[in-house]
Amino acid sequence: MEKVGIDAISFDVPKIYLDIKDLAALRGIDAAKLEFGLGLKKMAFPDVHQDVVVFAANAVRKLILQEGLKAEEIDRIYLGTESSFDASKPIASYLLKVLEESIFEPGSLENCDVVDLTFACIGGVDALQNSLDYIRVNPGKKAIVVTTDIAKYDLASSGEYTQGAGALAMLISKNPQIISFDQDWTVSTSGVFDFFKPKRTVTKEALGFTTNEPWQDVLESEISVTKDQPVFDGQYSNTCYLERTKNAYLKLKQVKKAGERFYEESECIVMHLPYCFQARRNFVELYIEDSPLKFELATSESKSDFVKTVSKSEPYQALIQDKILPTEIASAEIGNLYTGSVFMSFLSALSYFLKEQKNLESSQILFIAYGSGSKSKSFVGQLSENWKEKISQVNLFESLAARVALNTESYLKLHKKELKSSIVEVSNEYVLDRIEDKEPNLLGARYYKLV
Repeated sequence: MEKVGIDAISFDVPKIYLDIKDLAALRGIDAAKLEFGLGLKKMAFPDVHQDVVVFAANAVRKLILQEGLKAEEIDRIYLGTESSFDASKPIASYLLKVLEESIFEPGSLENCDVVDLTFACIGGVDALQNSLDYIRVNPGKKAIVVTTDIAKYDLASSGEYTQGAGALAMLISKNPQIISFDQDWTVSTSGVFDFFKPKRTVTKEALGFTTNEPWQDVLESEISVTKDQPVFDGQYSNTCYLERTKNAYLKLKQVKKAGERFYEESECIVMHLPYCFQARRNFVELYIEDSPLKFELATSESKSDFVKTVSKSEPYQALIQDKILPTEIASAEIGNLYTGSVFMSFLSALSYFLKEQKNLESSQILFIAYGSGSKSKSFVGQLSENWKEKISQVNLFESLAARVALNTESYLKLHKKELKSSIVEVSNEYVLDRIEDKEPNLLGARYYKLV
């Protein structure tokens, strides 16, 4: 069977960021705790003209131009997100229209299948797995997998410093030039409330109405309220992350009939990073579970102390430097990308290996993805011979270095959506042109253009 995987990759993030030291000063937090404790340096934040469609369109346009793709070559665009602004119309359908109007011709993508997949931060991995299977059955086809999200938290909340935004686009095909994936994928799932974005309501009575009179066409006695910000329990979410990722990995090890320390067979370990140091702080328990170090109750040391001791040990610190640190570099500069986080970790590692001129052709990469709610998937891939050439076209670190710093006043106004004009000048990228607010049959429709 022919190899199937990622043939090309591109990304888009805001051209503005908030320095984590400025956020720490604003909130009266020790900057060292965020920078050296969690690995945070900068936080990407959307400008006035940007939303998830804008990020997705910019990333896909770069991919199309980079690869010289024609409309008839693209058979599907599967998009992972947890930032959709519509309960019916998928972001992927907006994206299709934007591409037809700005790159191709109207109707040229009529035979392209598009859909959104949502399962918190793992929706993009679900889209990838589905598209890989499609290409295996249809080896002459090409698919594009897109991840696009805005990770936004309430001001002064415990999640505020982990915010981020952006999109990635990946071309999926046979004989891929970056990485091909094995067919062995494992999953660990549990229905929990560690992090979610429920539809919330407020009664008209609470808003001062004395009767259930119509308001903005709402005839019900309660009004639905949507927020970009989630309901979450950080500590519990961390526990769910640990359990799901551990179980998915151990299941993969079982399926592969691998021995102890299966992770050592991989050049690096790519995981979902809701904040930069999440993987290194959690992988230690998996490291213990998958080795002779397994904690025994007979020891005099408590389990938490034992884990802490192992995490500071020379072998584990060496593993971090060798297999995890390369995946963290971009996360420290961007923040959480939700569905795109695991793929940005992958791109970060390859960009680092390219910079270090490492020859990793045919090397194995281990993936352990996660999405709250909760689900983890684990799988491996093998780097292709031409991965360096393809990654050199992306210019990840160079692009991140060219961004503009925000001051805290502008950040707060952006967060509250009080600004009317963009912070940076827009050029050669998509913008949210307008949202219809007059035509009854189109209220809320969003329109985009390339400027």
